[in-house]
Amino acid sequence: MLLNRVNYAVIVRNFYKFVMNKDWRFLCLRDMGALDDMPDKQYLERLYHATLKKTLDFNNPQTFNEKLQWLKLYDRNPLYSTMVDKIEAKKYVADIIGEEHIIPTLGIWDDPYDIDFSSLPDQFVLKCNHNSGLGMFICKDKRKINEAAVRDGLQKGLSQNYYFPCREWPYKNVRPRIFAEKYMMDESGVELKDYKIFNFNGRAKIIQVDYDRYVKHKRNLYTTNWEYIDAAIEFPNDATYIIKRPQNLDKMIELAERLSCGIPHVRTDFYSIDKKIYFGELTFYHGGGLERFTPEKLEEAMGEWLELPGEKKESGYDRQF
Repeated sequence: MLLNRVNYAVIVRNFYKFVMNKDWRFLCLRDMGALDDMPDKQYLERLYHATLKKTLDFNNPQTFNEKLQWLKLYDRNPLYSTMVDKIEAKKYVADIIGEEHIIPTLGIWDDPYDIDFSSLPDQFVLKCNHNSGLGMFICKDKRKINEAAVRDGLQKGLSQNYYFPCREWPYKNVRPRIFAEKYMMDESGVELKDYKIFNFNGRAKIIQVDYDRYVKHKRNLYTTNWEYIDAAIEFPNDATYIIKRPQNLDKMIELAERLSCGIPHVRTDFYSIDKKIYFGELTFYHGGGLERFTPEKLEEAMGEWLELPGEKKESGYDRQF
């Protein structure tokens, strides 16, 4: 009886919040798919306020997050859809920086039930090519696989249209597929660190490293000279957690700038394994342009670095945080 009362109280409280809080109501309806037909501009204005409690100004965007929303609407280079497709991006990137930086693909499928697990090695990674995480499976020991559960997760991933939640239009027309790639591990043997390099019109400015993602997710930020930046983007940072400068950092930055040349903003992700650099993915709208910056002056500085098409500045790239 007590449990029923508690459940009833939760239902009533959530219903009241749904009726009275328009931002909460928007997010609930978004998650239900009830807003999929809303025009992108109106949707992004509502989503931005519901998430960050700020008004989005498309006419005069200033901060990094604001400018990412502007780019979603007005910078629609068809090539971006190839660049976010995790299968096609490998070919695109290999043509620019070389096949030696590409993690080997072990198989590609349209249907999870077409996967022949017996043909895969003892360790591998399964991903969907059109989203960010849903359906991904990391296999460290094939003998322990629950094939039905893996297929079910991949099927859920395939059914996701990654465009709708944040209106990241490059994903809208990517054909959903599954691919397997070689399992990679760096020298730590614990967690594969990826170095996320924020590039602005072909110039690398900030490097983000995430760690403890499955425990207490944290991320540290560094300059291109590997100087620690005492700031946080969405997740907490930790100055006492030492991440050594990658031995091949200069080469990594060179590759990042080659891949981002001529693009207002793109994040290039790399892994450093046995002194070799491997490509991870390309991201145009970090966190959907909806992550919180602490302090906010970092977001302002990154907004200055991001020069929109047609926007001319006397300075911006040279500003230091």
